[in-house]
Formats: sequence, C-alpha cells, structure tokens
Amino acid sequence: MYVVTERLTASGLMTGRCGSQYQAIQASLRSNYQNISSARKLACLAASHSHALSSVCTSVSRAGGLHGCQRQQLPHSSVQAPHHKRQSTRRVACRVLTESAHMAIGSKAPDFELPEPLTGKSIRLNEATAGATATLVMFICNHCPFVVMLKPAIAALAKEYQAKGVAVIAISSNSIQTHPQDGPEKMAQDAKTHGYTFPYLYDESQSVAKAYQAACTPEFYVFDKNLHLTYHGQFDDARPNNGKEVTGADLRLALDAVVAGSGLPAGFKARPSIGCNIK
Repeated sequence: MYVVTERLTASGLMTGRCGSQYQAIQASLRSNYQNISSARKLACLAASHSHALSSVCTSVSRAGGLHGCQRQQLPHSSVQAPHHKRQSTRRVACRVLTESAHMAIGSKAPDFELPEPLTGKSIRLNEATAGATATLVMFICNHCPFVVMLKPAIAALAKEYQAKGVAVIAISSNSIQTHPQDGPEKMAQDAKTHGYTFPYLYDESQSVAKAYQAACTPEFYVFDKNLHLTYHGQFDDARPNNGKEVTGADLRLALDAVVAGSGLPAGFKARPSIGCNIK
C-alpha cells in the first residue's frame, strides 16, 4: 500500500480531489507506521480507509495511470468503489506490490530461533551457520506468485551453493489468520514438494521479518562468514508474465563474490526485490 501510493504521487496523478483523499490516507499511514509491529496490522489500518482509497484508484484508472496497481476483476476480498460509482467506473483491485526495504550493507544479521514445521525442530541462526563460507536468508511464502515462479530455481540454487559451503535458510512470516495456506502444515508440504534442502522456518510473531526489515516475498539477503550483510536484493529480473527467463543472475553474482572472498563488481547496483507484501 505504502509503496504503491508513493509511486502514484511520483507519477503526478495524485492531484485535485483524488489527491486530497490520498493525502489523508498517506498522513494516517505515516503517523501510525512506526508504531505498527506487523505488516498485517498495517494492512488493517489501510483497510479502514478502503472507500477513500478505492475512489483514488478509480480516478487514477480513468487517467490510465495505475502504476503499481493492477486492473483486474475484483476478488471477494478486494477494495471496491462506493456502490453509487460502480456502474460508471472500471473495477479496480489495488494489489499491494511491495519493494524490499533498505538494510545497510555491513549490517550484522540479527540472530533468531524459529521452528521448522517439516521436522518440528527449532533452528537458531548462529548455530545453523557456524563454519559456513556465507549465509543466504530468504523471506518467502507458499502462495505469492512472485515466489511460486521461483520455487524450482530457488531449490536448485540452494543445493548448488550448499555444496560450496553456503548456509541457506528460508522464512515465512505471513499471518495464518489472513493466509492459512501459508501456515506451518502447508509449509511442510511445500518443502517436501519442492525438495528443499534447507530449513523453511515459521516466523509466527513476524519479529524476525521486522528485525530484517523484510517487506515482501521474496526477499534475499547474503551474509559473509561473519554474518555481515553483503547483498540485499532481487533473485533476478524475472517477474510473473514479463517473459524473462528465471536465472537467479543477481543472487548468483552476490553469492559467487562472497564465496570467492571478493567484493561485488564495480558499478554493480543491487536492485530491490519486488513481490507480495508480508501479511
């Protein structure tokens, strides 16, 4: 929500009455953001402004500029325009496509201990990564299409780099209240289905996602042998329906550099991951 509306402002489409409605929503989001402990609560806050936001999206749709929003038939849970406007306007769903937030290079990986639904064990970061040449931490989930398209490639990449001494850990922080398909039982099934050779952990409280400033799924963090961040960004340029091949190019480059003990190539700029917001 926050990223989408910021982009709409940057595009110059938030003007007039539409802009006034947006500004009121944005002000509320800004004032409450620092005190909200989970993405799910932020989504609930945004939902309280659903009628105003749907009017904003409808107005922008008329202007032909839904940057970050997707025109589609509204599912049951999506925001709808007020009833008196529905017959004369295009129906618009404002799906929250979120970019990863910034985590400073060189940051120490926050330690955590989380359950692994597949085995019932608890995994602690500092213990699971002891002796590793590098560590890859991923925030993923079961249902998000931005993750679904990468699952086979993630499984293959993890196996390849584990053979090079890289520790790999995946975490799901989505609320099972809003997305039961992302719950522990389904996570265990997903790990079996895709042959994950790494622990897939459940962050029920979302405290680990908050510690890592994780905003979307998928997100990828590469740490060196001392657990200092060397890369935070996308898997590659592939997105659902953009026609680009899934290669893992960006993440591979980052992993190769840390395994070799060298820095990222001069001029390389990490691009933020984009996907579904953590619920």
